[in-house]
Amino acid sequence: MSKKTLPLSSEKLLLLTEKLPTPFYLYDERAIVENARQFNRLFSWAPGFKNYFAVKACPNPTILSILQKEGFGSDCSSLPEILLSEASGITGENIMFTSNNTPSDEFVEAYRQGAIINLDDITHIEAMEEALKEVPSLICFRYNPGPERTGNAIIGNPVEAKYGVTTDQVVDCYRIMKEKGVKRFGLHTMVASNELDGTYIVETARMLFELCVRIQKEAGVRIEFIDMGGGIGIPYRPGQEPMDLEAVSQGMHELYNQIIVPAGLDPLNIVFECGRVITGPYGYLVSKVRHVTSKYKEYVGLDASMNDLMRPAMYGAYHHITVVGKEAEACDHIYDVTGSLCENNDKFAIDRPLPRIEKGDVLVLHDSGAHGHAMGFNYNAKLRAAEYLLREDGSVVMIRRAQTYDDYVATLRFDGAPVEL
Repeated sequence: MSKKTLPLSSEKLLLLTEKLPTPFYLYDERAIVENARQFNRLFSWAPGFKNYFAVKACPNPTILSILQKEGFGSDCSSLPEILLSEASGITGENIMFTSNNTPSDEFVEAYRQGAIINLDDITHIEAMEEALKEVPSLICFRYNPGPERTGNAIIGNPVEAKYGVTTDQVVDCYRIMKEKGVKRFGLHTMVASNELDGTYIVETARMLFELCVRIQKEAGVRIEFIDMGGGIGIPYRPGQEPMDLEAVSQGMHELYNQIIVPAGLDPLNIVFECGRVITGPYGYLVSKVRHVTSKYKEYVGLDASMNDLMRPAMYGAYHHITVVGKEAEACDHIYDVTGSLCENNDKFAIDRPLPRIEKGDVLVLHDSGAHGHAMGFNYNAKLRAAEYLLREDGSVVMIRRAQTYDDYVATLRFDGAPVEL
């Protein structure tokens, strides 16, 4: 059962907000490391197991470096994410490069790095060849099962998704690349996002295992690894049950022995691309109350806005809120918790029961360690918040400074320099 706790005592967290300007993000190093090690242990039976951390979830080199030390790779979908990975000590086949509508320079950089290139479309074969003037020795394809599977609210119905090669195309993709001289192959899919039902992940493994057998029979290609993608969710709401990853691992192991071993495809390496479940529960957005107002509803106005955490506005997502120092008080007031953007959906919570809140109170938005700071933006010229790391020794270090006005205008050209035509 999910229980929402703070990474520091209320007293220490309040002291921290006296020293550091709010809003800011705080990540718990010890919890991230312990969680990463547990994830590795759960799937230690799987040949070649590795989690390629989804850089998009938390693109900070300090976090990436911590995970690299735990044996993680990185899942990248852009050139800057590749370069961030390189800066964090993650290179070569420890990078899984999956993008869509991919520009040529990103194929080139991924190839230069020796990353695994995961093609999203059958037409990308030609596009990659034009960019590289050759083909890599290892290639992977992203598979979209279409009507054979159902997605969830976040990732959508596979039939409607822009990602992946279809069931009718997938064998031909491997046959074509084999004829072009590719020697090593991977198979990838991503059909869930923030999923808590572990059977969905197990059935994804079944789908990929059976597809490996089909590709071997029809194209004469032996798949070296399957990439399960990410999609493992976290219990954002108190009382929600986390996914039973031990049961997922056991279910996948049983299917491996039932499908892969008899087909003579053992060993088949198994990898994931999880981001949210690795860092999500261990990041916190810390903010102070600027105003408490009463209109047709009761409003709490924070110094953070949806440019700091847009998931509630974008998805209607729930993030638990702790009023620091008032944890024991009754949640007998109903508030909309808002930011200061000129948009009425700039709300972290609607009709949320909370203790009585006063100006200057400190609020913590939980489970912000993935797709939090990473999804920030500068609408209304709002500046991005700083990020801090709570080290295992109890110290707090800055891992990204707050954005300044000079940062915001750095790319502007006030002189209007003409472009030569």
